[in-house]
Amino acid sequence: MNTPVKIGPRSAIALALSAVMGVVAFCWPLVVDPGVGIAHGRDAPLVFALLLPVALAVVLAELADGGMDAKAVAMLGVLSALGAALRPLGAGTAGIETIFFLMVLAGRVFGPGFGFVLGNTTLFASALLTGGVGPWLPYQMLGSAWVALGAGLLPKVSGRLELVMLACYGAIAGLLYGLLLNLSFWPFALGSGTTLSFVPGDPIGDNLTRLFLFSLATSLGWDIGRAITTVVLVLATGPVLLRVFRRAARRAHFHPIREELT
Repeated sequence: MNTPVKIGPRSAIALALSAVMGVVAFCWPLVVDPGVGIAHGRDAPLVFALLLPVALAVVLAELADGGMDAKAVAMLGVLSALGAALRPLGAGTAGIETIFFLMVLAGRVFGPGFGFVLGNTTLFASALLTGGVGPWLPYQMLGSAWVALGAGLLPKVSGRLELVMLACYGAIAGLLYGLLLNLSFWPFALGSGTTLSFVPGDPIGDNLTRLFLFSLATSLGWDIGRAITTVVLVLATGPVLLRVFRRAARRAHFHPIREELT
């Protein structure tokens, strides 16, 4: 099973840089000096400003390497618009998220580079559509991009085993996505002095334990709802959408032209 949108050397470098940037964006409070007074509200716009050029860099790198042609970009636009239209159907109510299944299935078929850009563009388009632009958006975009990218890196299996693997991945990704979003605001959400508060300068393990307890106490129900919704939708739509996506990829000939001529 070949990946329709392949990752070339420059694409791999761009994805690696985006991964480093994402880790820094989420985890810097865990390692920053406690005396540095950096407010979260001033930090998020900077992350947003850095995120979009990196997403664009992945697209340009794919285009330069011949892995993403105009047809693949058109497919990216269609899926982003579809995801943006689907998201308000759940809007996170009781943890119901109606877009993660699409990113998991599309990332699986079209590859990690395509999936990374799709996660970014889908959440960005959804935020514009619903008026959900705010300091949380860059973190939602990064988290969604990682979900779709990870689906493209899963082992190559087929048949019913593939569907089960994607459903299990969707459940785990949905839970980790919630944990990551908690990490993006938790250090600034609670005052000091509680057992769930972030303590600047404490060992990373201790703060991560508090983060886990905070997530259990506040968002576990939503995270489980997201995981269940993703599993149900992957199992329900996966057999059809995987065939449709793969048929579209074959007919569009996403593979680089230079490979077809050799």
